[in-house]
Amino acid sequence: MNKLKCFLPFVAMLLMLASCESNNLVDTNVAVADNNWTYAKSAKAVVEIKDINQSYNIYFKLRHTADYRYANLFVLANVKGNGLKKSTRYQFKLAKADGEWLGKGSGDIYTNNFSLLTNYRFAKPGKYEIEIEQNMRDNPLVGISDIGIKVEKAEENKP
Repeated sequence: MNKLKCFLPFVAMLLMLASCESNNLVDTNVAVADNNWTYAKSAKAVVEIKDINQSYNIYFKLRHTADYRYANLFVLANVKGNGLKKSTRYQFKLAKADGEWLGKGSGDIYTNNFSLLTNYRFAKPGKYEIEIEQNMRDNPLVGISDIGIKVEKAEENKP
C-alpha cells in the first residue's frame, strides 16, 4: 500500500506533463561538423499536415560563432510534397553595420530564429519535406555551428 501511495503522485505528474500541448510539429537541430557548413550538408525535416485549414509558421534556426566572416547569410529553402515544389532564396541579416551580432549571444555563440513562412497554409494534407541549404559563395562556410528547422501551428487571430 505504501508503494502505491508513492507511485500515484508520480503517475499524476506524468499525466499532467503528457497533457501539455505544444504547437510545434517539428523542431530539429543539427550540429555542423567543425563549424564548416558545406553545400552537401542541409537541414531537413518532414512534417505531416493533417488540417489544411490550419496556418503554419516555418522557421530556420541558426547558431554561429564569432568566426563567421559576414554580416548576412543566404540560404535556399525548399518545400516539397504532394505536388508542391517551392524553392525560395532568403537573405538574413546577422550583424549591424558596426559589426555587432544581432542574435542572442552566449560566449562566442550566437543564436537566431528566422521566419521563412508565416501563416502559411498547405493546399493538400500529407507529408512535406522542408530543406534548408546554404547559398553563399564559400564552401565550406566557416563559423556555422548548428542549423535547424521549426514548424509550428500559427496562432489564430481572434477578434
